[in-house]
Amino acid sequence: MQDEKIILKAEDLDGYLTNEDMEDLHSLENMYSSTMKSFDPKDEEQIIKHFDEMGHKMQEICAKHERIKVYSFDTEEGAHAEASRVISKLRDVKTDHAEFMYYSQRAYEMLFRLAYTDEHSDKKGHIIVKTPVNNPVQNYAVHKIPNVDDKILDSVMCVMLRGALLPSMIMSKEIQEYSSTDYITPFALFKISRDDTRHENDMQYILNLKNSFFNLEELDGKDWVFADPMNATGGSLVTVVKYLEAQGIKPKSIKFFNVISALKGSLRVTRALPNCTCYTLWMDPVLNEKAYIMPGLGDAGDRLNGCDNHEHPRNIIQLIADYGHNITGLYRSQLHKIEQTVLGCL
Repeated sequence: MQDEKIILKAEDLDGYLTNEDMEDLHSLENMYSSTMKSFDPKDEEQIIKHFDEMGHKMQEICAKHERIKVYSFDTEEGAHAEASRVISKLRDVKTDHAEFMYYSQRAYEMLFRLAYTDEHSDKKGHIIVKTPVNNPVQNYAVHKIPNVDDKILDSVMCVMLRGALLPSMIMSKEIQEYSSTDYITPFALFKISRDDTRHENDMQYILNLKNSFFNLEELDGKDWVFADPMNATGGSLVTVVKYLEAQGIKPKSIKFFNVISALKGSLRVTRALPNCTCYTLWMDPVLNEKAYIMPGLGDAGDRLNGCDNHEHPRNIIQLIADYGHNITGLYRSQLHKIEQTVLGCL
């Protein structure tokens, strides 16, 4: 009988990092330690100075890694203000649940553009829309969009439950809206967690196959798309992908979309998975000893989904129900696919 739990350890992840990677990470850790000295008492001038320096250092490091794409490093300067505003709202302790969901949707729309439509192409698609105006005849409108069918029509959404469920639905809907065929991605659902009783240097990542729902044949040779609000260590993604590859299932490509990524997480992922590109709206410099991103934004899963009662955690159907009518109505096609996936695997 196949093991129901697959475990990956932090030391296995660190084995993928090069000496240069370790030196770059150590440099950022030293810079952030200096920055924290300006937090209490709060010295705004020094905080701005230190973050500018760390931003330039991370841009310099990421420039050496072509498969790490950071929105604020890879887009024109005029787009940076939008990214800064979205990230600042997501980080803010005053941002409530409804606002957090709204800005998360904006973040993933921006990431979709970065990955699929920002590169100029002469290939255009057309959307012909029937409008409410029918006098003197029924009116239609034509709108051009980039033709990205060749980039999206083999995509499968790989969901790392539970914090990644709504971001994955958002990305799937973006793919559907840019598809000329109204393509709705298949879904593969993986119950993956990390052991938060451990520290960053001895962390374990646990894939629970019993509570995962996926079709291996539907994944083989396809473009795997992962959308997780936070990439702290990269361990969850690497655990899922390495498990699938051990089953003989190979992706055509892997795209990993994060609102915020720690530098270490992006380095680990791209070193461990040579066919993976990381797209992140914002890069943060370091992790604390509990493997949380600093300065970070807290537990993105809880801020999106609300907190679970640990004695009676919600299943996927209860979680979706808690999103409410507005969300379930907006993503009804995606939810139907998820329902088919879950029921088909039971």
